[in-house]
Amino acid sequence: MLFFTQCFGAVLDLIHLRFQHYKAKRVFSAAGQLVCVVNPTHSLKYAPTRCAATQASTEQGILPPCHHHEAVHDPQLVPCTCPLFSCPWEGHLEVVVSHLRQTHRINILQGAEIVFLATDMHLPAPTDWIIMHSCLGHQFLLVLRKQEKYEGHPQFFATMMLIGTPTQANNFTYRLELNRNQRRLKWEATPRSILECVDSVISDGDCLVLNTSLAQLFSDNGSLAIGIAITTSKVHSSEAEM
Repeated sequence: MLFFTQCFGAVLDLIHLRFQHYKAKRVFSAAGQLVCVVNPTHSLKYAPTRCAATQASTEQGILPPCHHHEAVHDPQLVPCTCPLFSCPWEGHLEVVVSHLRQTHRINILQGAEIVFLATDMHLPAPTDWIIMHSCLGHQFLLVLRKQEKYEGHPQFFATMMLIGTPTQANNFTYRLELNRNQRRLKWEATPRSILECVDSVISDGDCLVLNTSLAQLFSDNGSLAIGIAITTSKVHSSEAEM
């Protein structure tokens, strides 16, 4: 009976996932947008152990050592940028994408415009939904986090991080859009570099922030669809002309 119950539960989860994916494709396929269904993951850490980076070092693409490290053998090595786990991995910036895909199994979706469909929004905080977005020759990390910034009042934080240096990040603009029931909400900003730490971005509030009631207005049966678009920054092109 225990074996049957576990198998039956797994089958129901698979059916639920395929149903959510079908609904999303039916809604967004007319707009020619790719849909990525993202399941929630409960974070195993929320200690900002790797966020003590200075602006000078991040401009050079180098993350300073954490206080708990006694020595750094190679200053060009950066720690794992995945916000879900306290991962001890370190490596060069060029192989961060490979590490995230192979070790943490984070999906990557390609296209100018995609739809990020986060399921099971009702789960208690802290919870993360994460995908990578490949666009314009670069890789971006989209993080949606449910977290209690104030006790008993969970909020949703969505941000886009470039897997690159802050100088490279300044060349792009990302847009997050929620659209449902004749309501539309947009957030547009310059992505932050992955070297600046996701925890710091969320703590600063420099991202799309939704309280529970607002998230429910845009959710559909516990799923939240976020449209994502990335473009090159117009500011830098105008400065070049001047």
